[in-house]
Amino acid sequence: MSSNGAYARYTANPNPYDQSSYGGSASSGYGGGYGGGYGSGPSPGYGSASYSSATYRGPAVSASSSNAYSQPINANPADPAEDRSKRGKRSIALQALNKNVLIWAGFFTVSLFVYFVLSGGDFSFLMTYGAMSRMFGFGILNVKTFKSQRATGISAKTLQLYCIVFFFRLTSIIRHEGYLPYDKSGDWLYHLIEIMALIFTASALYGCLGPFKSTYQADCDKFGEFNVKPGYGAVYLAVPILIVAIVLHPSLNADFFSDVAWTYAMYLESVALIPQLYMFQKQSNGVVELLTAHFVAALGFGRIMEFVFWIYSYRELATSSGSTLPGYLAIISQFAQLVLMVDFFWYYVTAVKNATPLVLPSYSGGNMV
Repeated sequence: MSSNGAYARYTANPNPYDQSSYGGSASSGYGGGYGGGYGSGPSPGYGSASYSSATYRGPAVSASSSNAYSQPINANPADPAEDRSKRGKRSIALQALNKNVLIWAGFFTVSLFVYFVLSGGDFSFLMTYGAMSRMFGFGILNVKTFKSQRATGISAKTLQLYCIVFFFRLTSIIRHEGYLPYDKSGDWLYHLIEIMALIFTASALYGCLGPFKSTYQADCDKFGEFNVKPGYGAVYLAVPILIVAIVLHPSLNADFFSDVAWTYAMYLESVALIPQLYMFQKQSNGVVELLTAHFVAALGFGRIMEFVFWIYSYRELATSSGSTLPGYLAIISQFAQLVLMVDFFWYYVTAVKNATPLVLPSYSGGNMV
């Protein structure tokens, strides 16, 4: 058998007393193994094999077998740090889900109180309910803006349009009663809700263009900025719709300016969210802050309530000549807004259900004006 083989360590050492095999002098270490005592000098072990106190030469193995045995054995495959991280993420997600539930649970609780206590239970309460949802949405937006001291993800153009909407609606319903809910919520509550909505909207707009302007994403809020000054793109929605309202408007108040003001507010509200949805698409990462998403969802929910009401009441929106064209136009415009929001609603419900950030598909190309 060759002395260089795998069992070379069992071959006799020609010089068993060689000091080099001990890594020291003959008198150091444990000496002669089983033959001599401590310090009695070196002696061979079994079969005159040399055992060094400094090194141990095992059987020679091939490269493949060395790799096979060199893998560490993981007695605990689960990483405790990773488990803690997952538990922490689940805990944060659960807290976020609880906040989402509490926000909407609070709104629906107040809604029930208003319906049973401050409303006569008439079908027209849906108008009040829609207004409440809008006010709720702008309240959330104010909490988001002033608590975080940031205006990221908020379209100033949408806020400008909603300020116009609430202003013109109030100029109509304060002076006349033709477009108020029939139940007792139309006596004073509907007015109060619209006034609070205007205050919330103006406050959020002030936050975007005032103290938190440095965080306002003007580079994403680019809707309609074509041959107009930056920030004035909303005119492409406000002016044409004003012309339509002047031409086609109902006459429940029998007053030209009051009827046009209310009609203008209703038509304009149907397109007021377009700059906000456009801004969502233009954000590079597509991530929408959850409070901003709640704001948009509340506006959409309010529009659903009013859409249901006008489906059954659109015939009342007749012109002085008896034409119901303004009623049909109101239904079509509200339905178009809901169609534009279908995509958003899908991602919103998914995000709230899973307590994850709302991520919308982003488009670098301009698909709107």
